[in-house]
Amino acid sequence: MNNLIDYINVDLKPFEVTKSISYAQDFFIDVPYSHFPVIENEIYIGSISKEVVETLAHDQLIGNSRFHFDRFFVRNSMIWLDVLEEFAKNESNLMPVLNENNNYLGYYELEDVVQFFQASPFLKEEGAILIVQKSKLDYSLSEVCQIVEGNNGKLLGVFVSRLDDEFVEITLKTSHASINEIIQTFRRYNYEILSENKEDSYLESLKERSEYLDKYLNM
Repeated sequence: MNNLIDYINVDLKPFEVTKSISYAQDFFIDVPYSHFPVIENEIYIGSISKEVVETLAHDQLIGNSRFHFDRFFVRNSMIWLDVLEEFAKNESNLMPVLNENNNYLGYYELEDVVQFFQASPFLKEEGAILIVQKSKLDYSLSEVCQIVEGNNGKLLGVFVSRLDDEFVEITLKTSHASINEIIQTFRRYNYEILSENKEDSYLESLKERSEYLDKYLNM
């Protein structure tokens, strides 16, 4: 699979601060973007949204509205998962890309990044999704990998999907082989299983016993 940087788009040049709002209004009529980058002397200074452009006087300059700019961007060195997170956090379908020297390189389109994600083994390959949780102070990503591989499972992807002051939540995808053994091992290492799995015999057994007790008590 290609690197994400192969998806950097340069087809459309960013707005110059000297362009008029009417120019931006006409631009947004023709493209599906929620935002578009603005540069000044070849330096990226932020992105202006279609929503804001529609509220401004058409005869003023884009640069006069810089207090309306959103200043999000990603680096060309960032992995696709971090890029996807930035799209979500900023509710945008276009993301400016800068290098480590803050030079503007172009932009990612949300659709391209999603397609990149869909082509990854995490989604493409057959497997089971598990979501586990443990104390932030006690978890280890290497331990998570060892649990899967120690039970003859094949790890297809893993990432930290939530993090707060107390807990870390880890989403992983593994081959179906030995999935029940993997789940039991996570429990032995004090991971809480947040996702249900049809092959989780331990959980199914608890449910069956609970249902049996309910019937017994209601006799």
